[in-house]
Amino acid sequence: MADHQEASVTLLSAPASVTTARRYVSDVLAEWGLPAGAERADAVLLIVSELATNAVLHTFGQSPTFTVDLQLDRDEQLRIGVTDSHPRRPQRLPAAVQQDNGRGMVIIRWLTAESGGRLSVTPTAEGGKTVWIALPWKVADCS
Repeated sequence: MADHQEASVTLLSAPASVTTARRYVSDVLAEWGLPAGAERADAVLLIVSELATNAVLHTFGQSPTFTVDLQLDRDEQLRIGVTDSHPRRPQRLPAAVQQDNGRGMVIIRWLTAESGGRLSVTPTAEGGKTVWIALPWKVADCS
């Protein structure tokens, strides 16, 4: 297996695409040695779901598509990036107790920190942004 691998998919900015993004990432992770159902895989898939949901819901129709990028440096890190064309950086929204949304970034930050990773946001040349999650990756974690 290669020491560096990359995968990417661009999807329409629609609610159904969140499921497609999650399935795509699950398939790629399995190819890279992280089977579905592994604790680490579940955390990555939840992060992808939340990032994709944010790209669909919080771009206010200004991003017709979003892209999910995966980069694996074996025995170092897994990077997950979700790019959209809306310039606004992700924000923590106040979540009322009975509100169903507004917790995505809190969940992403918590899962990232719990996994020993880090979150960053970079602007794109086209005026949008990519939200990156970098997580430690060891081959031993995948067994």
